[in-house]
Amino acid sequence: MSIKVGEKAPDFKLFNTEKKEVSLENFNGKNLVILFFPQAFTGTCTKELCEMRDDISNYQNLDASVLAISVDSVFTLIKFKEDNNYNFDLLSDFNKDISRAYGSIYEDWILGMKGVSKRSAFVLDKDGIVRYAEVLESAGDVPNFEEVKKTLQSL
Repeated sequence: MSIKVGEKAPDFKLFNTEKKEVSLENFNGKNLVILFFPQAFTGTCTKELCEMRDDISNYQNLDASVLAISVDSVFTLIKFKEDNNYNFDLLSDFNKDISRAYGSIYEDWILGMKGVSKRSAFVLDKDGIVRYAEVLESAGDVPNFEEVKKTLQSL
């Protein structure tokens, strides 16, 4: 399944690094950037999320919250967030349901791994409608953050 611009975003309930459940409902009335990333502690994922961390004020000024989701365990994400001082929630999609719902999963990935989140970016408006969707086939690529910001500016 893939998500298209103009569609209502699939709801989710996932745990963050504080072991609290976070759902899409928590962001009603707020713009939201959702990033899916393959795996914590890998080079491109760390670089991507550090770029988001360092630019978070621009997203906040655009009235947007940021979430990053991977299939890593909550416990792995706790250490990843702590080591990199991320200033946004990391959510564990350990069971892979949300990555699949957003069309953002490698069924087969490197080293025989199965069910790893594809690097992707989604912008949801205040009503939970998808306004930007970018799902990357290559885990070495990063989302087009300028387009993400342009989309937020238009909301």
